[in-house]
Amino acid sequence: MIYDVADKIRKLREQNGITQTELAQKLNITRSSVNAWEMGISAPSTQNIIELSEIFNVSTDYLLGVNKTASISVSGLSDKDIELLHSIVAHLKNKD
Repeated sequence: MIYDVADKIRKLREQNGITQTELAQKLNITRSSVNAWEMGISAPSTQNIIELSEIFNVSTDYLLGVNKTASISVSGLSDKDIELLHSIVAHLKNKD
């Protein structure tokens, strides 16, 4: 399970274009701590999991592997924007 968390942190960090150093700065920890998480040597604390979920806009359940589905926060978007996102997701799901 620690490797699932490690992979998710690394993938989310890379998808967001954030370096290990930048992520460490956002969390007020060392870069080597982030590296240890991504290598599966150690796991983030509960507080760090919460902060990571806020930084990457995913649920803590997703980070921990409880829920396999990533989610995107749509707060602040208009109804039209949300409708457009639903259309895009539906299109991508039906793509063969």
